[in-house]
Amino acid sequence: MGVVDELLQRNQGYVEDFGAGELPAPPSLALAVVACMDARLDLHRILGLSEGEAHVIRNAGGVVTPEVIRSLALSQHKLGTREVALVQHTQCGLEGLDRDEFADYLEEQTGGAPRDWSIGGFENVEQSLRRSVERLRESPFLLHNDSIRAFVYEVETGRLREVSA
Repeated sequence: MGVVDELLQRNQGYVEDFGAGELPAPPSLALAVVACMDARLDLHRILGLSEGEAHVIRNAGGVVTPEVIRSLALSQHKLGTREVALVQHTQCGLEGLDRDEFADYLEEQTGGAPRDWSIGGFENVEQSLRRSVERLRESPFLLHNDSIRAFVYEVETGRLREVSA
Protein backbone atom coordinates (compact mmCIF):
# COMPACT_ATOMS: atom_id res chain seq x y z
CA MET A 1 0.00 0.00 0.00
CA GLY A 2 1.34 3.43 -0.97
CA VAL A 3 1.21 6.72 0.89
CA VAL A 4 -1.83 7.95 -1.07
CA ASP A 5 -3.72 4.76 -0.21
CA GLU A 6 -2.96 5.40 3.46
CA LEU A 7 -4.22 8.97 3.09
CA LEU A 8 -7.47 7.68 1.62
CA GLN A 9 -7.91 5.49 4.68
CA ARG A 10 -7.25 8.47 6.95
CA ASN A 11 -9.90 10.39 5.02
CA GLN A 12 -12.51 7.92 6.18
CA GLY A 13 -11.90 9.04 9.77
CA TYR A 14 -12.21 12.65 8.68
CA VAL A 15 -15.51 11.93 6.94
CA GLU A 16 -16.93 10.37 10.11
CA ASP A 17 -16.44 13.61 12.06
CA PHE A 18 -17.04 16.03 9.14
CA GLY A 19 -19.23 19.01 9.89
CA ALA A 20 -18.04 21.78 7.63
CA GLY A 21 -20.19 21.09 4.58
CA GLU A 22 -22.32 24.17 5.10
CA LEU A 23 -19.47 26.69 5.34
CA PRO A 24 -19.67 29.48 2.73
CA ALA A 25 -16.85 29.85 0.19
CA PRO A 26 -15.84 33.38 1.30
CA PRO A 27 -13.53 33.10 4.32
CA SER A 28 -15.18 34.44 7.46
CA LEU A 29 -12.12 36.49 8.52
CA ALA A 30 -11.77 38.04 5.04
CA LEU A 31 -8.11 36.96 5.25
CA ALA A 32 -5.73 35.41 2.76
CA VAL A 33 -2.46 33.87 3.94
CA VAL A 34 0.48 33.34 1.58
CA ALA A 35 3.04 30.92 2.96
CA CYS A 36 5.78 28.47 2.15
CA MET A 37 4.84 24.89 1.30
CA ASP A 38 7.27 23.56 3.93
CA ALA A 39 5.68 20.61 5.73
CA ARG A 40 6.77 22.01 9.12
CA LEU A 41 4.32 24.91 8.78
CA ASP A 42 0.89 23.90 10.06
CA LEU A 43 -0.67 27.27 9.37
CA HIS A 44 -4.02 26.49 10.92
CA ARG A 45 -2.32 25.68 14.23
CA ILE A 46 0.32 28.43 13.97
CA LEU A 47 -2.32 31.11 13.37
CA GLY A 48 -5.15 29.52 15.37
CA LEU A 49 -7.34 29.25 12.28
CA SER A 50 -10.41 27.08 11.92
CA GLU A 51 -11.91 25.74 8.71
CA GLY A 52 -13.59 28.42 6.65
CA GLU A 53 -11.76 31.38 8.19
CA ALA A 54 -9.01 32.12 5.62
CA HIS A 55 -7.68 31.31 2.19
CA VAL A 56 -4.25 29.69 2.41
CA ILE A 57 -2.02 29.99 -0.67
CA ARG A 58 1.21 28.01 -0.51
CA ASN A 59 4.26 27.70 -2.72
CA ALA A 60 8.01 27.12 -2.44
CA GLY A 61 9.42 29.85 -0.21
CA GLY A 62 6.08 31.63 0.18
CA VAL A 63 7.32 34.18 -2.34
CA VAL A 64 4.89 36.36 -4.28
CA THR A 65 4.80 35.12 -7.87
CA PRO A 66 2.36 35.91 -10.70
CA GLU A 67 0.38 32.82 -9.67
CA VAL A 68 0.08 34.13 -6.10
CA ILE A 69 -1.16 37.50 -7.41
CA ARG A 70 -3.70 35.62 -9.57
CA SER A 71 -4.97 33.71 -6.53
CA LEU A 72 -5.12 36.84 -4.39
CA ALA A 73 -6.97 38.77 -7.11
CA LEU A 74 -9.62 36.04 -7.20
CA SER A 75 -9.68 35.89 -3.41
CA GLN A 76 -10.26 39.64 -3.12
CA HIS A 77 -12.48 40.35 -6.12
CA LYS A 78 -14.67 37.24 -5.97
CA LEU A 79 -14.55 36.07 -2.36
CA GLY A 80 -14.19 39.24 -0.32
CA THR A 81 -10.81 38.99 1.37
CA ARG A 82 -9.41 42.30 2.57
CA GLU A 83 -6.24 41.45 4.49
CA VAL A 84 -3.13 39.50 3.52
CA ALA A 85 -0.61 37.83 5.81
CA LEU A 86 2.68 36.65 4.31
CA VAL A 87 4.50 33.88 6.19
CA GLN A 88 8.00 32.77 5.33
CA HIS A 89 10.28 30.93 7.75
CA THR A 90 13.73 30.23 9.10
CA GLN A 91 15.67 27.28 7.69
CA CYS A 92 13.88 27.59 4.34
CA GLY A 93 15.28 25.52 1.49
CA LEU A 94 15.12 28.53 -0.84
CA GLU A 95 17.25 30.71 1.43
CA GLY A 96 20.71 30.75 -0.11
CA LEU A 97 19.66 28.68 -3.13
CA ASP A 98 21.76 29.53 -6.18
CA ARG A 99 19.13 30.07 -8.89
CA ASP A 100 21.51 29.63 -11.82
CA GLU A 101 23.01 26.47 -10.36
CA PHE A 102 19.56 24.98 -9.78
CA ALA A 103 18.43 25.96 -13.30
CA ASP A 104 21.53 24.23 -14.70
CA TYR A 105 20.77 21.17 -12.58
CA LEU A 106 17.17 21.05 -13.87
CA GLU A 107 18.37 21.36 -17.44
CA GLU A 108 20.86 18.56 -16.91
CA GLN A 109 18.23 16.32 -15.29
CA THR A 110 15.30 17.06 -17.60
CA GLY A 111 16.71 18.50 -20.80
CA GLY A 112 15.04 21.86 -20.25
CA ALA A 113 15.38 24.93 -18.07
CA PRO A 114 12.46 26.79 -16.50
CA ARG A 115 11.28 29.47 -18.91
CA ASP A 116 7.85 30.49 -17.62
CA TRP A 117 8.43 30.29 -13.88
CA SER A 118 10.98 31.62 -11.44
CA ILE A 119 12.99 29.45 -9.08
CA GLY A 120 12.56 32.10 -6.40
CA GLY A 121 15.67 31.59 -4.28
CA PHE A 122 16.65 34.37 -1.89
CA GLU A 123 19.51 35.35 0.41
CA ASN A 124 17.62 36.72 3.39
CA VAL A 125 14.11 35.87 4.57
CA GLU A 126 13.32 39.38 5.82
CA GLN A 127 14.39 40.94 2.51
CA SER A 128 12.36 38.33 0.64
CA LEU A 129 9.28 39.27 2.64
CA ARG A 130 9.82 42.97 1.99
CA ARG A 131 10.11 42.30 -1.77
CA SER A 132 6.94 40.22 -1.65
CA VAL A 133 5.02 42.98 0.15
CA GLU A 134 6.28 45.47 -2.43
CA ARG A 135 5.09 43.25 -5.30
CA LEU A 136 1.63 43.05 -3.76
CA ARG A 137 1.40 46.76 -3.09
CA GLU A 138 2.41 47.52 -6.69
CA SER A 139 -0.04 45.07 -8.25
CA PRO A 140 -2.88 46.75 -10.14
CA PHE A 141 -4.99 43.60 -9.73
CA LEU A 142 -5.49 43.76 -5.97
CA LEU A 143 -8.30 45.74 -4.40
CA HIS A 144 -6.81 45.83 -0.91
CA ASN A 145 -3.07 46.35 -0.83
CA ASP A 146 -3.05 48.52 2.28
CA SER A 147 -3.58 45.65 4.77
CA ILE A 148 -0.57 43.44 4.04
CA ARG A 149 1.60 42.20 6.88
CA ALA A 150 4.70 40.00 6.78
CA PHE A 151 5.97 37.45 9.27
CA VAL A 152 8.89 35.10 9.78
CA TYR A 153 7.89 31.81 11.36
CA GLU A 154 10.73 30.52 13.51
CA VAL A 155 10.74 26.75 13.01
CA GLU A 156 13.00 26.42 16.06
CA THR A 157 10.50 27.96 18.50
CA GLY A 158 7.10 28.15 16.75
CA ARG A 159 7.05 31.94 17.15
CA LEU A 160 5.87 34.41 14.52
CA ARG A 161 8.00 37.53 14.21
CA GLU A 162 6.59 40.50 12.29
CA VAL A 163 8.79 42.14 9.66
CA SER A 164 8.24 45.80 8.97
CA ALA A 165 7.75 46.42 5.29
